[in-house]
Amino acid sequence: QKNVAILSNSAGTDDDPGFVDGAEIEEALGIAVIKHSEKKPGGLGEVMAHFPNVEEPSELCMVGDRLLTDIVFGNLHGMLTVHVLPLCTGEENSKDNKVAKVVRAAENKFMYADWWGGRKTRSYTLGHKVWKGEEECPLILVEKKEEIGNVGEL
Repeated sequence: QKNVAILSNSAGTDDDPGFVDGAEIEEALGIAVIKHSEKKPGGLGEVMAHFPNVEEPSELCMVGDRLLTDIVFGNLHGMLTVHVLPLCTGEENSKDNKVAKVVRAAENKFMYADWWGGRKTRSYTLGHKVWKGEEECPLILVEKKEEIGNVGEL
């Protein structure tokens, strides 16, 4: 877990007085929450300080559910980025920021809907300094939990 950290736009920021939310998340997940004052797509300095053995951002991967914060942050700094669905849904997600919910839905509709703009946007694939591309190092997406098998086999 020393190679994984959480960079939230709420927990660990000035919106989290006394680092209460950040500490709760760290306790529950056993993963560090990076304290930072600038929200994504800012905050690179704090991320790099958290990972002292990382020489440049291209050695990092940003995983997130928001295109205009998480994924833009990673792409601006040359990281490999992975866009995922929110970790929590339904009642678990009832405390999520209402504006963020609306913006997330709009981002996803724009990006993934089957219309000319969405298809055109998705057609651009940026090269990455470390990841050599799908042909040399394919990323495998699994739709059903049963297809994953034993994690030790991955």
